[in-house]
Amino acid sequence: MPDEAISSAIANWGPRFTAQGVDPNDFARVTSPLERWEDWLDAWCDNAEVHASVAREAEGAGHRRTAGEEWVRAALSYHFAKFVWLLDLERHRSASDKAVEAHGRGLRLLDPTFERVEVPFEDATVYGNLRRPPGETRPPLVLLFPGLDSTKEEFFHVENVFLRRGMATFSMDGPGQGETGYTTVIRHDYEVAVAVVLDALSARDDLDAARVGALGVSLGGYYGVRAAAFEPRLVAAVVAGGPYDYGEIVPKRPPNSRAAFMHHSGATTEEETFANARKISLAGVAEKVRQPLLVVFGKQDRLVPWEQAARVAEEAPSSTLWMFDDGNHVCMNITYRWRPQAADWLGEKLGAREGG
Repeated sequence: MPDEAISSAIANWGPRFTAQGVDPNDFARVTSPLERWEDWLDAWCDNAEVHASVAREAEGAGHRRTAGEEWVRAALSYHFAKFVWLLDLERHRSASDKAVEAHGRGLRLLDPTFERVEVPFEDATVYGNLRRPPGETRPPLVLLFPGLDSTKEEFFHVENVFLRRGMATFSMDGPGQGETGYTTVIRHDYEVAVAVVLDALSARDDLDAARVGALGVSLGGYYGVRAAAFEPRLVAAVVAGGPYDYGEIVPKRPPNSRAAFMHHSGATTEEETFANARKISLAGVAEKVRQPLLVVFGKQDRLVPWEQAARVAEEAPSSTLWMFDDGNHVCMNITYRWRPQAADWLGEKLGAREGG
């Protein structure tokens, strides 16, 4: 029988793996024999190596698309190997680095517009992946904000939804996330990182800085509301599965999720962990959002109570709430019912030309 940590990871995040691009057969094959959380990282890294081997073989034969797709699959496996696994930080970092490398190799093979962007941020660097739709000289731009345990490497298929609708994407690792999180911790004022990213991207002539939107998922949903409240350059935003008051949530989270927040927020004790979580609140913030805000949520969310999303939508003056009775966390079990539609909604707000 699997231990509590494995059971919790499968129950809370299983649909997320497949919705983000993990093959369902891989998910079943990797997780079904696991009994100890200690073995989770190695099992997923082994799966990543299978895809990396196929990618190398295809690349050597000159089959760029097959190689690129396999590198993306490898990156997802490396990413999910360590996403809330913190038993050995050296192995966690190694898997993180391999996810970044594999994802970059995949994007370079699949998308000629791909650019890795590094933006100086205080004493650190914000890392992100920029992609642009073919046939557009100055497309609108969508910023993608990960959550507590997600990173830019998880967004390949999400990016494609926007690219097909004529919008460029910038998937970023903000404070406490992915590569940027190597030298930073989670901040409640995420908008300060968004501002420096917009400063850098607005200086380009191949993006339309007057048409910028955002999508934030899970804790990134909180970041999306913060960014909209304090960054007027955002025209509209979509937030999915985001909290209103993280301080109410973290003490009730599964142990692996609580440990992830402790690590990424720079806490060393449980008391510091809960104190950091209490800073993450939209009280007095949601009401400042004047832009169109689409709030997406599922009533079956086991990680964030649906009432928190309802409160965001109630307080943000120009909000629209899509509440799905059968949706789980970030509605990952029914992405077909909101992800394309949310991209359509954002595309309308940004004046995107569908199809490029």
